[in-house]
Amino acid sequence: MAAKEAAIDRFLAEYPRAVDAGRGHPALQGCEDVRWSEFPECPAGIPVLLHALLDREAASEAERVLTNCILNSITAMNEAMPTALPFLLRLASDPQVPARPELLDLLVTIAGFSESIDTDDEVSVLWFGSDSEHPEREQCRAVFREHASVVSMLTEELGSPNQQAILRQAAGLL
Repeated sequence: MAAKEAAIDRFLAEYPRAVDAGRGHPALQGCEDVRWSEFPECPAGIPVLLHALLDREAASEAERVLTNCILNSITAMNEAMPTALPFLLRLASDPQVPARPELLDLLVTIAGFSESIDTDDEVSVLWFGSDSEHPEREQCRAVFREHASVVSMLTEELGSPNQQAILRQAAGLL
């Protein structure tokens, strides 16, 4: 957790004005009202990174830091992901967002992490944990389904049929 907070602090030191870039953007309405730090291993500075995704200079680095903050490891996403996901989907649907290509890749990653784990596959359960241990998977799938029209539009912009399928699957479009 300290490493995530330190990464946000370093980001702010390098891009102090980036936080103001997204002020008033409709996709981020309500992001500052979320108590991000109440989620395990989630820093309070998530809104700073979400706003910075709209800053041309800082967008790519903001996406990198955000990804590291909301993915707990290469095999798990943070419990805050279902809360962050609507903001990410709305931002990715705005062609003016500088970090849009990176957000599309992140959404595919989140969709992949959201896939249900077969309880009969002992190796997968060992690596990724069971769905009952990670309710955020189903919660993310519910968010993808809720935003299925946005997901459908976004999949058209992905070059890889595999990426398209992963995103469509998460939204229940397959």
